[in-house]
Amino acid sequence: MALSLLKNDGFGFTAARALIAGLVAVGIACGGVAYAANQSVQGAKKEDGGYDTDAPTAILIEAGSGSVLFEKNADELRAPSSMMKLMTAEVVFRAIKQGDVKLTDQYIVSENAWRKGGAPAGGSTMFAAIHSRIPVDDLLHGAIIQSGNDSCMILAEGIAGSEKAFAEMMTKRARELGLVQSTFANSNGLPDPGNKMTVRELSKLARYVIQTYPEFYKLFGEREFTWNKIRQQNRNALLNSMEGADGLKTGYTKDGGYGMVGSAVQNGMRLIVVVNGVDDPDDRITEAKKLLEWGFRNFEARTLFAAQQPVGYAKVFGGESRSIKLASPEPIKVMVQKNGTDKLIARIVYNGPVRAPIEPGQRVGFVKVWRGANIAVEAPVYAAESVGTGSTVRRAIDGASELVIGMFRAGAEKL
Repeated sequence: MALSLLKNDGFGFTAARALIAGLVAVGIACGGVAYAANQSVQGAKKEDGGYDTDAPTAILIEAGSGSVLFEKNADELRAPSSMMKLMTAEVVFRAIKQGDVKLTDQYIVSENAWRKGGAPAGGSTMFAAIHSRIPVDDLLHGAIIQSGNDSCMILAEGIAGSEKAFAEMMTKRARELGLVQSTFANSNGLPDPGNKMTVRELSKLARYVIQTYPEFYKLFGEREFTWNKIRQQNRNALLNSMEGADGLKTGYTKDGGYGMVGSAVQNGMRLIVVVNGVDDPDDRITEAKKLLEWGFRNFEARTLFAAQQPVGYAKVFGGESRSIKLASPEPIKVMVQKNGTDKLIARIVYNGPVRAPIEPGQRVGFVKVWRGANIAVEAPVYAAESVGTGSTVRRAIDGASELVIGMFRAGAEKL
């Protein structure tokens, strides 16, 4: 494994040195060797130890680091179908965690929820009886295990007053979680042009749910749930077909096709897979399982930078020092292929130069690591030291320098 480190200081790319963990071979790269952040391509060719899938859109990530092992059209917006119930669940989980909602709270089954999401609708349902009252705990079981459309609508109306208001809450919450493309028009994924997600953002959401709500995540692995004397099996067939599988959600609409978000743990490593747009319900399980098995078989975690180890430097404006050391309080890890042929490129990204004074622990930017043409991992980096305000002369020099660079940039943009 070889690593090249690039620094983006706001003026272009320059070579930057960094102390790299002993298992990383350092190479310095310059110029146009960085890849676009939103590029979505397949991994290496099969003959080179890579993988391919028949799913139109897919992604495989390692949950601990968020490292991307494989992606294909990962930023293509599609109908998420019932997979977007993960967003509904997250909003409810958060409300419970904040104390705004209790598991024992009971919500009434409106005629709207019963007619559009219940038994009369003919879709996935928990068979909630009209005008009955159901505890939030049971509604979550119905939404997650039985994929109940009525369950989600009852939760939405109970928490926000209407499903439309709840959908607005979902979109707002998605932005707070960094899901910049996702939009929601209802709570359950029933066909609506306003329901759009990418497999990348679904994987990020799944990772967040797993890490933030372990007490609720276990619901996704429960095999069955009975309500109104009707027992239903969990719709995620991966639970019964793969070792260590414990979540998360399947989905289907005519526009979106068949999709699923799956997760499994083997030998202490958790992987998350998302596929969408598949033509057959069995194929979505097959493709998801094959991707997970490929990931477990071919990848292992490596530490690129130890906790507090210098990752690089950022340029400082108006400070006692011209630059500041950057580090992470947590180890920065990346998943690499066990055969050791991966070539990694790291790029420090920040809005610079950073204005003094700067305090230790102040977030400055983040480091992006590419494996080939795919973003393998992103991690925030922080100031590892303090930089006080510089002299009047130093601030004047930096100001003049910024002015010249700004004029140069403006001239270049006109070309």
